[in-house]
Amino acid sequence: MRVVAEIPHEVMKITVFKWNEKYLIKFEVGTFEQTYKIGQLESVGLSEVKSIVTPAFCTQVLKRFIEMRTDFSEASQTYLNTSK
Repeated sequence: MRVVAEIPHEVMKITVFKWNEKYLIKFEVGTFEQTYKIGQLESVGLSEVKSIVTPAFCTQVLKRFIEMRTDFSEASQTYLNTSK
């Protein structure tokens, strides 16, 4: 897997990889990450892949990160409270 682009964002680290005839768009915030895979045959090239990362899409990704953090927090508190 190799890095083919990094997309600047004020909150998230966004990296585009090329691997196994796919592009992967990886979003990272803290210890959480989301990865979206796009077959290279589905897109013409890197510029089209990068065009997917719109402000509207980034907003949805950030909402999902909040949901992930909430879910993890609830699950870990439940585990910690029952393991005592």
